[in-house]
Amino acid sequence: MAVGVAVVGLGVGGGLVAGELDSPVFGLTQGPYAQDPACARLADRYPDRLGGAARDRATFEGLAVWGHGTVELRCGVNPPGPSTDACVSVDGVDWVWRKTAGDGRKKLVTYGRSPAVEVSIAGSAAGPDAVLVDLSHLVAPIREGGKCLASSGG
Repeated sequence: MAVGVAVVGLGVGGGLVAGELDSPVFGLTQGPYAQDPACARLADRYPDRLGGAARDRATFEGLAVWGHGTVELRCGVNPPGPSTDACVSVDGVDWVWRKTAGDGRKKLVTYGRSPAVEVSIAGSAAGPDAVLVDLSHLVAPIREGGKCLASSGG
C-alpha cells in the first residue's frame, strides 16, 4: 500500500512540476511592490498583442508575458537609483539598461517612476524597438518623479 501511495504522489508531483515548467511565468518572480494600485491599473491596460506576439495567461499580480516568454514585464520592481548605466528615453519614458546573465535578452527598467516596471525582451523578438515604444505608452501614466536624461537647453 505504501508503494501505491508513493507512486500516486510522484505522479501528482510530476504533473505539478510539468505544469510549472510549461507556465509562461516560470522563473519570474513578482516585484516587491506588485500589489501597488498603479500596477493594477497597468494590468487593466495590457495589450492583447505586443511585438506581433499574443499575451499569455499569467496568474501573478504585476506580471505579463507575451509570445511564450519572448517579452516579459514585471510591475512593482525596485526603482533604480542614480546610475552610470546606459539610459534611453522612449516617448517621454526613461529606461535604464540592466545587466543580463548573457542569455541574449535585453532587460530594461523604468527610471523615475514608482512603482518601477522592468521588461525583458528575448533576442529573437520581432521589432524590439516597437515593443519598447508600446510599453512606454503603457507605463507613461505612472507618475514620473525624475529623469535619467537631462534635457538640453538651447
